[in-house]
Parts: sequence; structure tokens; C-alpha cells
Amino acid sequence: MPLLVSMLAAISVQAAPQDAASRPELLQRLVACRAETVDAARLACFDAAVAALDAAERSGDVTVVDREQVRAARRSLFGIEGGDLNIFRGRGGDEAEDATLETRLASAGQGRDGWRFTLEDGSVWRQIDSERLRVTPRAGQSVVIRRGAIGSYLLSVDGARSLRVRRER
Repeated sequence: MPLLVSMLAAISVQAAPQDAASRPELLQRLVACRAETVDAARLACFDAAVAALDAAERSGDVTVVDREQVRAARRSLFGIEGGDLNIFRGRGGDEAEDATLETRLASAGQGRDGWRFTLEDGSVWRQIDSERLRVTPRAGQSVVIRRGAIGSYLLSVDGARSLRVRRER
């Protein structure tokens, strides 16, 4: 499984692809060891670079995550204002995956300002339009939330008409 390394102190919020010059110094040093032509020098270089990378990971200066952890982090941030920091953009997902969330309903309740939905993952979404549901949502039903226009989100329960929603938590 491919490993991704991100320097916590130097996280980039840009969506630009990562080139060799923008890689963390510790990773650059490790990769540079391949250029050593003398076996003993190459081994010493790798040993030193791996030791430095290991020490940085143990101290928390570097975090190593796999593709599944990236997907889980992006999913947990879905719908949170400012939660799409593009930290892992192009690393562990695609645009279609980022545009929708499919899960199950834990509970739903209607107040005077609309519906409030709690999903299996604990996230809470509140209706922000005046659209009416024709059927009362029940726990366990499938929920699809997709990105709408201008930062909005559309929630559909069991394929019913979508409501415009905002994530509360």
C-alpha cells in the first residue's frame, strides 16, 4: 500500500501537484540516497536518512498515512466549512469521491426551522431550505449528500427529493 508523508509544520493548502522541490527535506534526503553509486556509501546514506525520518515520525514532526487513512480523514471533513483544506488533494481520492457522501441515517427530527439529520458517523446536518419531505425519514435508511452550487449541500434520504442542508457538526 502506498505511503504518503506530510510534514505537519509545512502543510500546503494549495491544490498544486507535489514536485520534487516541494517534498519535505527528510523525504528528499532519503530519495537522494539512490544516486549514491558506491554500495557502502548508499547504505550509509539510507541508514542515516531512514533514522532521521523515523525519529521525526516518532516525535510527531512527520506523519505517515496510508491511502485509506487519507480517505477516512477527507470523509470526516465532508461538509465542514473550511474542512476541505486540500491537504490531501490528488492523494488518495478523486473529485467524484469528494463530491458525494453515502451513509446511513442514525436519526432525524423535524423542528420549526426544518429537519435535522444525524448520520451513522455522528455528523449532524440541518435543513436550510423550505422543501418538504413526502415521507418521514427513519433510522437505517440510506443517505446521499452531494455538493451543490456555491458551497451548499443536497441531502437525499432513500432516493427521495433532495433538501438543501448545512453541516452543524
